Amino acid sequence: MNQRTPVRRTVRAAALVLLVLTTSTGCGGVPGTPGAAGLRDPYFPKLGNGGYDVTHYGLVLDADPAAHHLSGTATITARATQDLSAFNLDLAGLTVRSATVEGRPAAVNRAGHELTLRPDADVADRLRKGRTFRTVVRYSGTPQALTDPDTSKEGWLRTADGSVALGEPTGSMAWFPGNNHPSDKASYDITVTVPKGLTAVSNGELTSRRTAGGTATYHWHVAEPMASYLAMVAIGRFDTKTSTTPDGIKVFSAADAKVAAGSARILARVPEVVKWEAERFGPYPFSATGAVVGRPGDSGYALETQHRPFFPGTPDAGLLVHEMSHQWFGDSVTPESWRNMWLNEGFATYAEWLWEDDKEGRPVQGRFDAAFEDDDNWAFPPADPPTAADISHAPVYGRGAMVIHKIRQAVDDDERFFALVKGWTKAHRHGNASTADFTAYVEKTTGQDLTELWNTWLYGKSRPASKD
Repeated sequence: MNQRTPVRRTVRAAALVLLVLTTSTGCGGVPGTPGAAGLRDPYFPKLGNGGYDVTHYGLVLDADPAAHHLSGTATITARATQDLSAFNLDLAGLTVRSATVEGRPAAVNRAGHELTLRPDADVADRLRKGRTFRTVVRYSGTPQALTDPDTSKEGWLRTADGSVALGEPTGSMAWFPGNNHPSDKASYDITVTVPKGLTAVSNGELTSRRTAGGTATYHWHVAEPMASYLAMVAIGRFDTKTSTTPDGIKVFSAADAKVAAGSARILARVPEVVKWEAERFGPYPFSATGAVVGRPGDSGYALETQHRPFFPGTPDAGLLVHEMSHQWFGDSVTPESWRNMWLNEGFATYAEWLWEDDKEGRPVQGRFDAAFEDDDNWAFPPADPPTAADISHAPVYGRGAMVIHKIRQAVDDDERFFALVKGWTKAHRHGNASTADFTAYVEKTTGQDLTELWNTWLYGKSRPASKD
């Protein structure tokens, strides 16, 4: 994500459903206990849900942007991590028409953004720890933009000729029910039907497009694990381009018809940027890439949606490099919690510095020096933002990048430094990682005790007397 003012994000209120059990058999005679209604994220404690791990989302959507209407069927395949008597899903605004678990009707209670599903007793055995179960939720209504206290908007955003769905950090619950936390990644199939003349772009690979009557249906397949906040749908009148890189990566880019001509040159550089970043960060982690360019004002920020970032208007090269680097840092190696955002944004900002050094002759050290003098970067430690509203503030970006540069200086050998970075993206490919994982990895790889570096640059509350 690109930094902006006002900065994002903050926690959205979601009521906690309390399930009081009077017997050991749980709700409706189903053995077990309810899954937690929230994962106690440091900044978003009610985000996500406990008791299960989603392995696949099958989303079938029918969207009519002109009527501001969305209907959907979400088929959620999950593995129980405890014996479950009930479990929760996150969904904002839309009306649930029905829900089943293993084909049997499930009772649904709602409190704010929390859905509590109580399965039929006949399927109790399918909800025991380690078993896989399937939930189908049918829903519809007018999807909403969700407004954070910092005034930024996410969720389902209306555009001049369609819609765009963006999810960082909580917005995906505006258009599908799920376990809405970055720690629970899954594969996806996203099928979107729209009025004929519009295009529906999403994540992964486009596997089919068909028309019938006055509609067009697009099926997108995401084979690699994806966090819910990275799921995206963009609907509009797009000019699209497809190609394949020499390494076999499928490229699909789309630009709103109003900005397509002006975006063509920068979108043509996507394969170049992917190749350049792969040389520095390791093999590209996905089978598809590209970008989506909407009109200025479609959103207040660019976002690193998996496979193809979304841009509100034509990006410059630096912004393209930043968002594409998130395919490694954030999309493949996903933060364990929202406290670890600096691992995404610090590396992405450093990617910009590296690009300017390689392509424009502006040394990384100069960018570091400027960041050191910028008072905004010293507002708080990048690894410990004070509130949810601060997780995308300047220290997470600028000072986060400074941490990476200090590691590079400590290694004092570029070949070894970039080998370290490649090792990190390989070790946690398609997984989750925390700041503690990263610092331990760096010290083990370098063989150095870097306590002073972490205490000063990552956790320090004030600017050191010297940048050396």
